[in-house]
Amino acid sequence: MHEWTEETEKLAAGVLQYTTERLHLRPVPLDGPRTPAQLAAEAGATVTAAGIGGSEALRIFAEVLAPACISIDHPRYFSFIPCAPTPASTLFDLVVGASSIYGGSWMEGAGAVHAENEALAWLIELAGLPESAGGVFVQGGTLANLSALVAARHHDRSRRQAAGRALPERYAIAASTEAHSSVGSAAAVMDVDIIGIEPDRDGRLTGEGLARALARSALESPGRAPFAVVATAGTTNLGIVDDLSSVAEVAKTADLWLHVDGAYGAAALAVPARRHLFAGIERADSFVVDPHKWLFAPFDCAALVYRQPELAKAAHSQHAAYLEPLRTGQEWSPSDYAVHLTRRARGLPFWFSLACYGTDAYCEAIERTLEVAQYAASRVRALDYLELICDPVLSIVAFYRRGWEDAEYYRWSEALLSSGVGFVVPTSHRGRTAIRLAVVNPRSSESDIDTVLASLA
Repeated sequence: MHEWTEETEKLAAGVLQYTTERLHLRPVPLDGPRTPAQLAAEAGATVTAAGIGGSEALRIFAEVLAPACISIDHPRYFSFIPCAPTPASTLFDLVVGASSIYGGSWMEGAGAVHAENEALAWLIELAGLPESAGGVFVQGGTLANLSALVAARHHDRSRRQAAGRALPERYAIAASTEAHSSVGSAAAVMDVDIIGIEPDRDGRLTGEGLARALARSALESPGRAPFAVVATAGTTNLGIVDDLSSVAEVAKTADLWLHVDGAYGAAALAVPARRHLFAGIERADSFVVDPHKWLFAPFDCAALVYRQPELAKAAHSQHAAYLEPLRTGQEWSPSDYAVHLTRRARGLPFWFSLACYGTDAYCEAIERTLEVAQYAASRVRALDYLELICDPVLSIVAFYRRGWEDAEYYRWSEALLSSGVGFVVPTSHRGRTAIRLAVVNPRSSESDIDTVLASLA
């Protein structure tokens, strides 16, 4: 099984051919799901005692399984937050898998960790944090948010214990009601409360709103202590960027850890003309941005950055007899900075793409998606059967179809996918069903927007 044979040679050629042909497709097929019964019938038994052979397994994947998966890099995949990896990042993902690198410790993966840290340094510079900041690539924004908040609580506990102060009856996280669902998930995992804050009329968390919520919480729950506030740099539903500067000011006054969830939106830091939207992010104690979203890396890749990484290390380092040989000095071991131990070097494809194309190309690609989003908003305004919810702040365009009930949105979405035209799932805003286009693929064009909007007539 581990020997390189003539059959393995054929399999390698087949895998490389499939990969090359897939990367050449313009556009890729949208494809779509099939029922469990259909897949079982078409694929047949694939896991058997004797094995079916690499060529047959690859054929089943190419002809049956892959077409049952929606292509997230299709130019008219506008649902959720798409993924549009560069060819270089996709190809290098093969290299990472073939290299059998353990990315958790410096001892075992020094070269990989060095490269990942180069990519992190660029993100740190974009955000304006000090050079001493550092972080780690994790699976996604959910794990990044959880890891940052665990570090924040550990820091608060350590300070209280050092000062001889009692721990609170309950800990709490302050966050906008528009924060990503992973913030609530993190609170549930950590068994802490959420202090929910209504955003302002523009959908933003503000310092004023945070201060009011903290004062109300202190009166209503005097035994509860907030230890962190989560601000969002690009909400998933509408792409709104919170008022980070005013939130940072209140967080400083209240002695709270400021975590900025920029999993989607913080990629726009790479565009100088949009940098002002993120004023205040340089004051964050931690932030996250997912390269597998708007920075053109393959799944799964989220960058988690800490202002003072030693605080995260104190919270996350695992200790066991068999792990101690890894601790030979001050080298950087990524497993020390999040809720994980075993770790793929998932930041390498992103690093390789940055190294190949240069950061200017990233700026240009993001600017292109912003242009297409602005075009989409202009077309929505011009069409009398559509109603724009708000001007896009980043690259998400949300709107209503005038005269439609909920069921009509869902019938349209299903027909769009089944016809192979595009993938757009409905969302809701203020209790009303809506349509949302997330434009993060530089291959998405004005004509793709026109095609989708015309289907709504």
